[in-house]
Formats: sequence, C-alpha cells, structure tokens
Amino acid sequence: MDKTAGILFAISSLPSKYGIGCFSKEAYKFVDWLVEAGQTFWQILPLGPTGYGDSPYQSFSTFAGNPYFIDLETLISEGLLTREECDSVDFGTDEQSVDYEKQYNGRYVLLRKACERSGHKNSTEYKAFLDKNEAWVYDYCLYMAVKNHFGGMNWTEWPEAIHSRTEEGLREYKEKLADEIDFQLFMQFQFFNQWYKLRAYANKKGIKIIGDIPIYVSLDSADAWSHPELFQLDEQCTPKAVAGCPPDGFSADGQMWGNPLYDWDYHKKTAYAWWIERLSFCFELYDAVRIDHFRGFDEYYSIPYGDKTAVNGSWKKGPGMDLFHTIEKKIGRKSVIAEDLGYITDTVRKLVADSGFMGTKVLEFAFDTRDTGSAREYLPHNYIENCVAYTGTHDNETLVGWWQEVDDEGRKKARDYLCDYYTPADKMYIPLIGVIMRSNAKICIVPIQDYLGLDNKSRMNTPSSVGSNWRWRVDSKELNKTLAKEIKAITVRYERCN
Repeated sequence: MDKTAGILFAISSLPSKYGIGCFSKEAYKFVDWLVEAGQTFWQILPLGPTGYGDSPYQSFSTFAGNPYFIDLETLISEGLLTREECDSVDFGTDEQSVDYEKQYNGRYVLLRKACERSGHKNSTEYKAFLDKNEAWVYDYCLYMAVKNHFGGMNWTEWPEAIHSRTEEGLREYKEKLADEIDFQLFMQFQFFNQWYKLRAYANKKGIKIIGDIPIYVSLDSADAWSHPELFQLDEQCTPKAVAGCPPDGFSADGQMWGNPLYDWDYHKKTAYAWWIERLSFCFELYDAVRIDHFRGFDEYYSIPYGDKTAVNGSWKKGPGMDLFHTIEKKIGRKSVIAEDLGYITDTVRKLVADSGFMGTKVLEFAFDTRDTGSAREYLPHNYIENCVAYTGTHDNETLVGWWQEVDDEGRKKARDYLCDYYTPADKMYIPLIGVIMRSNAKICIVPIQDYLGLDNKSRMNTPSSVGSNWRWRVDSKELNKTLAKEIKAITVRYERCN
C-alpha cells in the first residue's frame, strides 16, 4: 500500500491581499509549495457562504460557494475592477486575522462594480454554468436576494407568500429583486470559474484536494427554504428537533448545534436523490471528501426544539448502509473520509467498516486522561491501514497549544509512549508529528499550524464558542523553502512522499 501525506490549510488562511485568503496567486504558490514539501493532499474546510459566527459548517447553502474567496486581483486583470478601487477599501490591518465585518462591508461593494462591468449575461461560459447548476443556483440566488432585501432576516420570518414559496410570491420577488438575483448569479459564476482553475492546477501538479462537507445544513439556508420536506419541520417550518451532541467529559451540557434534522423516511422514499445530487456535486469539486460527524448516519442525536442545552436529547436511528449502497449504485465507489470521532459505538464502527470509507484518528485524543476508555484506539500503533491520521483537526488545539494545556499525567503518557524524555516542551510537536507519520494509516494529514509550531493563538475553531473562530491567517514569510525542505524530509523518512 502506498502511504501518503497532506496538509490541512483553510482557503481563508492563505496570505492573499485584501484581508482574507482566496483563489489568488498565493493559492497557486501554495500548491507549488506543497509539491516542494513532497505532499500529496491539500485538505481544506467547507467552501460554502458563511452565516452567523462565520463558520463554514453553518452555511447558507450546501451547493453555493463563498464570495469572499473570489480573487479580486483576477478581476483587476480582467478589467472589471481597478487596483485603486480595491486598495481604497478597508479590509483591516492585521494580516494574521480575518476581519469578517470589514469583508462584508467592503468586498460586496467591489463585486457589485465588477458585475456591472462584466457583460456576463452574453457569455457562453456563464450560460453553460447556469444550465449545469440549474438544480440549485436559481433557488440559492433568489434566497440570498430576498434575505438581503429583508436585512438578513431568517427565511422563517419572511412574509408568508415568499416564506411558503407560493407561485405568486416567487414571481413577485423574482421581478422585484431581478438585479440582486443577477448579482448573486454573477458571484457564483466567478467563484466556480476560479475554483475549477485552481483545482485543475493542483491536480496537474500532482496535488489532490480533500474537501469537507458538514453532515447537516443550517436552518437559515436555501436548502431548508427551497426543500423543507427534506427535514423534520412542522407545517410552519419550525424544527421539531435539532442536532447536537450529548454531554460528555468535555462538556457537561453537551453541544447544541441547532441544525434541522433530516426526515430520513422521506429521503428513503426518494431513493436518497438529494444526497446523491449533493455528493455527485462534491466529487466535481474535490478528489476526496471528508464527511463531518459521520456517526449521524448510524444514529443521530435529537434535541427537542426550544431546549437551551443538549441534556434532554436522545439517539435516533439513521439510514445506515442503505444510504451508501444506494449512492454507490448511482455514482460508483468514491474516496470518502468518515469523521468518526466523539462518542463511538460498535454500530458506528461497523458502519465505517461496511462502507469501506477511511476512518479518522486524532493523536491528541490518545493522551487525554479524561477518556481512557477510547484513548487506546487513537494510539498510532493501533491505527488500521484504512484510515486518515491527524495530529489534530480544525476543532482541536494546535499541538503546541495542546502540550501547554494538557495535564502532567497526559504529558507523561505522551513522553512514555514516544520514549522521549529530552525534547524541550516547545519542540514536542516534532516527535508528535513523527509518530503519526510512521503509523500504518493510509493518509497522514497535519494542520499547517502544527508544522509551524504555533500555539493556540493560531487555533482555527473552539467548538461551542462564537466571536474569535475561523480568523487565523498564515504569515507569508513562514511558508518558505526551509519549512518545505523540513516537511519533505519527514515525509521521505516515513515513505509518504509524493
């Protein structure tokens, strides 16, 4: 079996101009840097438009792309914007952090100007894009137009005619908001045009893209508005129950995500048509797909709507292998990573094994003294081949931050496991990366923060918190030839080099 390696690095964290990472020349340079570092995979976070809290896991659409990732310099080169226009917008002064408020206030002004100057309606490429994505793009763009018209209001509070999608209501708002709908369509065209070019460049260089999709969609989304029948909603489109996680050693109240739950009986009756459409689309965007919270396909945690915590939730049966058998018959065998973390039962383990998908292992969990029951399965010598090993994910502390925060017992456990009693504390991330690289896992993915030896100031997300997440960006000077050479040496040493 060929073992491979890759790096987890969000698009938003790239060192592009204008306040946020995007599909810019720096993204292409990063692909070249990955090649230099001997990597095979670039794992990213979800690409959808973000809503409250700026989380890519709470998107306004399962299918649409985030307009923040449209490269403004490309639009300058195409004559749709001027450099003076872009440079005059305040995107913030901190190059290591995304200011989402400034992005919202500044980027759309520029994109509107580009739209007005583009002549996109006469483009054969544009028309082909609309035809290809007809199943979702018009609903999404109408949804965003109406949402903006009502000052960002959730669709559940819209006037009845458009809330319930009556024929008259749809016609009225399509006519009233025609210009805004056209703007939304233009942004989606630009997003996907730029993304497909970047992905093609990566593939040509031998770099494969691992995409990431949340299992759930947001209630405040075009998906829930245009297809409420897919979810457990009542006649007023209020959720009957919502998603989350039960209390555990990390959270006494559990986690309240608030996403609407799927009506799996309905999905089964349609032969899982929506899921087939969703995953087919994903494999046009990515070479492999990580599905977040995979255990929800076995059993999902259902919390009564209106509860303030997840304490009163209960486990309900999911679709299991029936879903994946049906998908495979329709689109064939695909490369899927099952995020099977958290409270895992034997039935979840069986579902992952029966699906043939790659499971997920996180090294930090191996030395957590609060959860000794499952810790052993995260020890690298226990990894099976068909899994992806991580030092940590976007939801975890960085290795340096974890080492600073873990208790003395956890540190001793890690040093004993590594037989390493001499590496200084601030360099412990190096042997910790090494131990998963020499595991039996098919793929080894390391967040860029861990290769850089950064502490928790560079953490991407702290679950159940809002306000400071998803902001971190890399310093362009840090992605240098010296680091690439060091990463390649590790990758070659453990026979994972591309």
